[in-house]
Amino acid sequence: MNDKNRQITGREEGETDTSTDPLEDRLLSQEEWRPLPADFTPGSTVILSEKQTRLWALTLDARNIPYRVEVDGDGWQILVPPDILALTVEELRIFEEKNRNWPPPLPPAAPEADNLLITLSVLLLIAIFHNLTRLDFGVLNLSTADWISYGNADAGAIMSGQWWRAVTALTLHADGLHLLGNLTIGGFFIIFLCRTLGSGLGWSLLLASGTLGNFLNAWVQSPRHHSVGASTTVFGAVGLLAAINLLDHQQNLRRRWYLPLAAALALLALLGSEGENTDIGAHLFGFGVGIGLGLATSFLLIGKGRPGHGLNALLALACLGLVSGAWWAALHSF
Repeated sequence: MNDKNRQITGREEGETDTSTDPLEDRLLSQEEWRPLPADFTPGSTVILSEKQTRLWALTLDARNIPYRVEVDGDGWQILVPPDILALTVEELRIFEEKNRNWPPPLPPAAPEADNLLITLSVLLLIAIFHNLTRLDFGVLNLSTADWISYGNADAGAIMSGQWWRAVTALTLHADGLHLLGNLTIGGFFIIFLCRTLGSGLGWSLLLASGTLGNFLNAWVQSPRHHSVGASTTVFGAVGLLAAINLLDHQQNLRRRWYLPLAAALALLALLGSEGENTDIGAHLFGFGVGIGLGLATSFLLIGKGRPGHGLNALLALACLGLVSGAWWAALHSF
């Protein structure tokens, strides 16, 4: 094979064939083989791109059609015996028609909400609230111990009817390091989620996943189990994003539909299962509830679209009202 005219056939170089089959003898004489037209029109150009040549060659191999490939300075050509030229052209035409729009294009990306300042402001308020609960001189005549006592996710108390603890525990943190971890790691997912769905809907789903996750965790834990922190909400955000991405790109993922869920589970294992005081149950339930809410929300958004500014504002006020009402109930329960 020289540089000017390279040939690729179904027979390895140096391989000996002792067959006397007339068909084989005919195929060995390749002087009269005909090039395939690039656009399937007789008499049109026969110069192919390298990509098209390799793709067609794979197709002909799969159909067990004899061919050879030649390349010179002008480009690539595929040649076949003249008596099967029409059959080969038809096979390739069908192949091209079936695969014309494959892979399918990515779905058009919905415009992201410009609400970074709002999301960061809410995260900052969480940090400020934590600092207020740590002041020993007291806010509303409460000490640090009182805030934790009144608002932690006490499993026995929640199951006894103190529902507010499932909400108030999300706003409390054991220490500054606990707070910093939730704000930095969780903040990344929360910012992305709120930009995708809008602030009101995003925070509503986050609060719902954290609250329901705490309820489920209290249900399966010992009555003496206590926990605080926004970690349940953080892993709710991970589940929400996994579910939303799963449905948004289901046509492109096809057999790889599990990739968003696998990535989320890997993150859950990486961030949510280590540490002496880690509440694995809360992380797991927050993640699971997030997936469920994310799937339900995605189906609704397909038909209804993302909520507008007015509905987002109402949802944000509902979140504020729920957190405020939960703390009001907590502070008036003793």
